[in-house]
Amino acid sequence: MHSSTLFSFGARYPIITCRVSPPASPPVASISLPSSSSDSLACSLQCPHFQSCSGCTHELNLQRPAVVDEASGFFKRYGVEDFTFDSCRLWGWRCRAKLAVRGTSDNALIGLYQEGTHSVVDIPECKAHHPNINAAIELLREGIKVFDVVPFDEDQGTGDLRYVQMAVTTHSTSLRAPERYKNGKVQVSLVWNSRNEKSHNADKLQALSSFLWRKGGPNCKFHLIHSVWANFQTSTNNIIFGNRWRHLLGERDFWEHVGGIDISLDPSSFGQANTRAFDSLLWKLHKYVPGGSSVADLYAGAGVIGLSLATSRKCRQEHTFSVKCIEVNKEARLSFEKTIQRLPNSLNCSITWHHADASVNPLSWIIGTDVVVVDPPRRGLDASLRQILESVPSIEKRMRSSSQSTSSNAKEEKRPWILRARELSVQAGNKLTPEESNTLPQRLIYISCGWESFKEDCKSLLSSRAWELEKAHGFNFFPGTDSIEVLAVFKRRVVMKKKKKSGVKKVGLKKVRAK
Repeated sequence: MHSSTLFSFGARYPIITCRVSPPASPPVASISLPSSSSDSLACSLQCPHFQSCSGCTHELNLQRPAVVDEASGFFKRYGVEDFTFDSCRLWGWRCRAKLAVRGTSDNALIGLYQEGTHSVVDIPECKAHHPNINAAIELLREGIKVFDVVPFDEDQGTGDLRYVQMAVTTHSTSLRAPERYKNGKVQVSLVWNSRNEKSHNADKLQALSSFLWRKGGPNCKFHLIHSVWANFQTSTNNIIFGNRWRHLLGERDFWEHVGGIDISLDPSSFGQANTRAFDSLLWKLHKYVPGGSSVADLYAGAGVIGLSLATSRKCRQEHTFSVKCIEVNKEARLSFEKTIQRLPNSLNCSITWHHADASVNPLSWIIGTDVVVVDPPRRGLDASLRQILESVPSIEKRMRSSSQSTSSNAKEEKRPWILRARELSVQAGNKLTPEESNTLPQRLIYISCGWESFKEDCKSLLSSRAWELEKAHGFNFFPGTDSIEVLAVFKRRVVMKKKKKSGVKKVGLKKVRAK
């Protein structure tokens, strides 16, 4: 069992690595670890907050949660014998954390709610956090005490600081690649209990942010803090972020490198907590998209999956690779626009991002594509999209027999949601968008963060007899929990045509020509 020790600023204990896959560019082959008692102990959580904190539910066998065996059996029943599981990084993997701030200024509690309660458990030595998140939390705790910043009181609705989001960027081109992860810088977003920066407690916000920058900024021995942001929130509900953001100090743009591209993420953007595991998944995904394909990326967010595919495909000269990203959250548009600015100028590809709900008239988004990639939320596919995917063969048959496809397309484009999505779209790459066709996807790639919902969607897709399962891979996005991220590849089911009768009847041992 190979292990190494990693020390970093503010970490009270070393982070021990238990034979995990190294950073993938492209990734190494998935690993399969035995589950002997010695491996269970060596790959145990060893966290002082286990049981009191709701973040982790499993202390042993981090390298292979129990759900992996269930997943392996599930896929085997549907013909996939070679299911693989990438264990990824087991400790210090979380690069994005939203934490509640409660308690008092002298004894601030910064952590997660205890299971089933609104009592916050302080987690200064969390083993899941990137160690520099823990270091930034300690610095924040010190600033809260120095400037008498009052943690939020939910019952009274009073206090200054409600939550904090810590996001780590491990992409620094000024450092050698092996040193980038451990030297990750932390973007700190302070959720402030006021309407805006002119409220009565604004002086404390300014003092606290300046303290973080002075103690952890670029002039310090160890440059810990990437930037400081404020989010203003006075709502009485459980929503963490308000609608108003302000950049206070440090770099405005936050970049990470996954799947072969630099991606820009604002504090309000959705970002994967486990960036290394996500990187491994993207590299695995690339090989299932043929060169020259047209791709629809649904539930696209800032378009990371689609953009990663666009830059990875080595297309032939006669092929024009195209990607369209569909996302309901309009805030993701800014991140997409920043990201495409770093794409290669020579990209032989048409890329579009559309602000639209993929569950509304989903056929309009998958038509004209060869491959559909879906990355739905934990609840799984929207029913309307799943029904269209299951009906692809019958739709295709009707389209072939219809002589009015041109006029029907024209009518479809006049629908309000199509027009609105086109108005709010962003285009990059090759300015000449490939001509629209009436083809329907031959391949469906499903990325799942919800195992139970995936099983239901998978069984429904297969029972429709429109699709068959080709490959499946699992990834350990959340070590310490019994969850699994799945990459499943479906291909269109080939329906064998019935052979026509030859017109020859067999009577006994003699062949008699039918009249």
